[in-house]
Amino acid sequence: MRFDLITIFPEFFAGPLDYGIVRRAREARLIETHVHDLRDFTHDRHRTVDDRPFGGGEGMVMKCEPLFEAVESLVGAPAEAGPPHGTGVVLLSAAGRLFRQDTARRFAALDRVVLLCGRYEGVDERVAQHLATDEISVGDFVLSGGELPAAMILDAVTRLLPGALGNEDSALNESFSAAVADPNATPAGITNHKSQTCSPDVGRVTNHGILDYPHYTRPPSFRGWDVPEILLGGNHQEILLWRRAQALEKTRRNRPDLLNR
Repeated sequence: MRFDLITIFPEFFAGPLDYGIVRRAREARLIETHVHDLRDFTHDRHRTVDDRPFGGGEGMVMKCEPLFEAVESLVGAPAEAGPPHGTGVVLLSAAGRLFRQDTARRFAALDRVVLLCGRYEGVDERVAQHLATDEISVGDFVLSGGELPAAMILDAVTRLLPGALGNEDSALNESFSAAVADPNATPAGITNHKSQTCSPDVGRVTNHGILDYPHYTRPPSFRGWDVPEILLGGNHQEILLWRRAQALEKTRRNRPDLLNR
């Protein structure tokens, strides 16, 4: 899968692309990342990418010409024809639709994603209307630019690609995943509680989009705070029941909106 990041601050991505899962996915050639300086697609001596807004108002607005030229030169097609099949053009904008895990899954099914990093007061609306296939926001807040959201989206999409994670089940049993362990289903490969041949967390789909269950590791006791006894007992059926109940409780506490969808 290929990611193209179009920005006026190409140096920003020297960090996010060189660590963790994204770095490993690049080294394994599961993804390609290409960072492009938007100013390379301007034609005046000042390499201008912004101008004053029509109608007055504060701030500056990113011009549409450099963004159109950048995308069209990369995908090899005019905006009027739309991007090639399997290519998404994503404008990062505080006015966009919220990025969710199902958005990440949709992007992960593409061959190529072009990420447009907005700046200043905003981006000429013709970019959203006639160039981008998606206008995306990462939350109900305003950032100085689209570089951080672009890095977040790249990471979220990369980890969904086959081979990107050390354990493929990691993407199935976490917050906002499509699958939540079913405590009534016998995990594949387990014949009884004394004969475990795979992780007890591999379940069946029963819910969608709730938060992950709480996780604990050693030491079992820290400053008087103990790991729940049920996790130490080895009864995998009881553990599945407990984890599902805790995931629902955490969702009610932190994101009750997810239960009302």
